[in-house]
Amino acid sequence: MNLQQAVLSQTRNSRIRCPVCSGDRKKSHLRTMGITVEDNRVVYQCFHCNTSGAIRKDRFMYQVKELSNQNIKPIDPPTSVKPEIVEKFLLSRGIDPQSVQDYPIVGGTKWFGDIQSEVEAIGFLYGDSRHPQAIKWRSIEGKSFTQQGSARSFFGLNQLPQDSTELVICEGEMDVLALASIGFPVLGCPNGAPQKISDRKVDPEDDGKYSFVWDARELIEKAEKIIFCGDQDTAGEALIEELARRIGRAKCWKVTLPEKDANETLQKHGADALREAVLAAQPLPLEGVYSPSEFEAQILSLYDDGVVKGASTGLSTLDPLYTVLPGQLSVFTGLPGSGKSELIDQICVNIALQKGWRFAIASFENPPAMHIAKLAEKVIGKPFFGQDRMNEEERDYALQFLNDHFVFLQSHDGAPSTVQSIIDRTKAAVMRMGVRGLIIDPYNYLDMGTDSEHQAISKMLTDIVLFCKSHDLHAWFVAHPAKALPDSGVPKGQHISGSAAWFAKADMGVTVHRNKNQTEVHVWKSRFKWVGSVGMVDLNYHIPTGTYSDKQHWNNSSDWDVDL
Repeated sequence: MNLQQAVLSQTRNSRIRCPVCSGDRKKSHLRTMGITVEDNRVVYQCFHCNTSGAIRKDRFMYQVKELSNQNIKPIDPPTSVKPEIVEKFLLSRGIDPQSVQDYPIVGGTKWFGDIQSEVEAIGFLYGDSRHPQAIKWRSIEGKSFTQQGSARSFFGLNQLPQDSTELVICEGEMDVLALASIGFPVLGCPNGAPQKISDRKVDPEDDGKYSFVWDARELIEKAEKIIFCGDQDTAGEALIEELARRIGRAKCWKVTLPEKDANETLQKHGADALREAVLAAQPLPLEGVYSPSEFEAQILSLYDDGVVKGASTGLSTLDPLYTVLPGQLSVFTGLPGSGKSELIDQICVNIALQKGWRFAIASFENPPAMHIAKLAEKVIGKPFFGQDRMNEEERDYALQFLNDHFVFLQSHDGAPSTVQSIIDRTKAAVMRMGVRGLIIDPYNYLDMGTDSEHQAISKMLTDIVLFCKSHDLHAWFVAHPAKALPDSGVPKGQHISGSAAWFAKADMGVTVHRNKNQTEVHVWKSRFKWVGSVGMVDLNYHIPTGTYSDKQHWNNSSDWDVDL
């Protein structure tokens, strides 16, 4: 049951995860927002960040989205502080207080729920120190934590010059102070390493928690070198992979520490050892020559988990032939009206529903409003128009879901799109939203420049493939076949107009073909056998909703395009 259905069915008090602050806390699973359903309205209040209000039941999902995106209200800094607590604590961690005096840190006493006591603590202020967005507190003794407000930016962001050409990014506030104390320009992630990891990477459901990268985009874009100094564990590796995916691996480097983190290295080995470790950082694998040890994380993942499987299409009969793996390129072709765009849309909706992926769409033949209506049909499984269409609550849920998982790449200045302009806009979407998929439909609307068609297509596909690998996303290209077709009438990679590069550079090649009253999906290329296989499968196509289903799931209705 989704959140909207849960709220609509509530008849008593309940608790949910707060959309404002849950994503910014270590224990994000805690249900800190109380909701009370009264007739036709929902009254809500979070006991952690104090967000409260009331709204109509059928508008609650929109309110959840507005709350999750709202600007966090500044909080008042503590009026009673004890600098001696800060000095004593920093010295105990091997940090000279004078070397980090520009960083907003306060000392005082704070109540911690896990120990049910008020004890001495140190507080790290996020944002403007006069009007901080959050204060993260940790006890001097033990490791109790609590937070006022919601930390949604890098710690130390306001302390760095905007023209920094080199940046170090680490996990925690104490690591920031350890590295800053020896002279490095450093930022700290507001909530450390991810709690949920999938295939040694950040779980796609948590993509929304990394918007702090977008907020620092100007600083990151100006930097020529980004050095990751994360914790030496699986969660730290996952954090590095996600940040590199959003920033772009080409300028990312990684530090290997002798201890778990930067502060522990400083304490046990001294300032020189920490400095030397950072200066000895190595580039993340992307190009050049690397030793096997630099691929250790991937090797261990293969050993422990086997080869990485592609994401399911949501169609059980298609999955043996075609799945979706990040870092790859799919080329879809087929005659006009065959349903290739509809199949890509459904695959993306299914992956968004199942895995939480987010997608960027450059669609040149569908106006965005109409395209969104088509996607909504695939989310709900009902028509957007006509008889038996989705009701208003279903419409609102679909639109909210699509708003969370899809973004459209549009040129509003009338200038033709180039592959580089699409890459640039998708980079922004990756950094801001964590986009994991890109759809370009169809390619022939792109401005190919003055090169020959063959050269332009080959270069375009090379650029997209490198972009996919650098940012760990999957791209779909829709390409129309040439007029000359094989006797079978089923166009494949070598029949796409313009260049043999379509077949050579695709990782997955697919044709959607209408054969009288049935729909055939032909997979004519699969680069890796664990991702897919060459072959053909028949699918049902539901005309009112533009959705596909496996053959065994068809029903006897004239609305379904099936082979009876």
